[in-house]
Amino acid sequence: MVEALRTPEERFAALPGFAFAPHYRDDLRGCEGLRLHYLDEGPRAARRVFLCLHGQPSWSYLYRKLIPFVTAAGHRAVAPDFFGFGRSDKPVEDAVYTFDFHRNALLAFIERLDLADITLVCQDWGGLIGLTLPMDMAPRFTGLLVMNTALGTGDQPLSDGFIAWRAWCAANPDMAVAKLMARACPALSPAEAEAYAAPFPDVRHKAGVRRFPRLVPDHPDAGGAALSRRARDWWRNEWAGRSAMVVGMTDPVLGPPAMRALAPLIRGCPAPIEIAAAGHFVQEWAPLFMPRALAALG
Repeated sequence: MVEALRTPEERFAALPGFAFAPHYRDDLRGCEGLRLHYLDEGPRAARRVFLCLHGQPSWSYLYRKLIPFVTAAGHRAVAPDFFGFGRSDKPVEDAVYTFDFHRNALLAFIERLDLADITLVCQDWGGLIGLTLPMDMAPRFTGLLVMNTALGTGDQPLSDGFIAWRAWCAANPDMAVAKLMARACPALSPAEAEAYAAPFPDVRHKAGVRRFPRLVPDHPDAGGAALSRRARDWWRNEWAGRSAMVVGMTDPVLGPPAMRALAPLIRGCPAPIEIAAAGHFVQEWAPLFMPRALAALG
């Protein structure tokens, strides 16, 4: 059995702007013995489901401003925490966290909840992994809202910004998440910045956080690279759903250049919604773009 930690529930008490009930699954195929947390807001019988996937070092708290727009439109919003993040269990060993481990957990999660008519909402690692999901369960996906992310195909050079970020993470395995988020999103209150750090009381809880940068495929044979190349072809040639793209323009890692490269790979992708003041964690600016994004998605 995988050794894992579980963040004490009291660390999630009274987080600002986060009055969402927790939900858990501990019966995901291939992840036996591990408990995954997710938010599930809006009517269960809603026709459309917005599947919201976070990145590093965030968790479903990142979607607290976006979800109300989805539910106000009558849709259902489901936002899981990757294993190693949020309220989900956190395997202790770095080696547990692989591209396939995270991807297979999401596939099992979608199947277990039997989600359909899914709009994939993804950013950062939510996109690196999430964009590889629809090709293997295409009938379930009908929409895409993509923000500040990429496909890790392993056959394109990594940006200088990402290489610097990967080096910083390697040198700071006990990264101060609250300080990092406050620097990336200056408009966060101190309590909001601390909320991002709630899942990680000490360095042993941060294996998943520090592992992600090392999982970005940097050569054609890296884990996830072949899947990502297959996804690139699928999005370019077979995707038939509706799409919206939002770009946080001040992101130094996955900002305008990365999104300009991604846009032609998504069949029928419209002109991006550009948020001038937004950085990497563009969901923090959700009120500025969600009405337009929902309109584009129909």
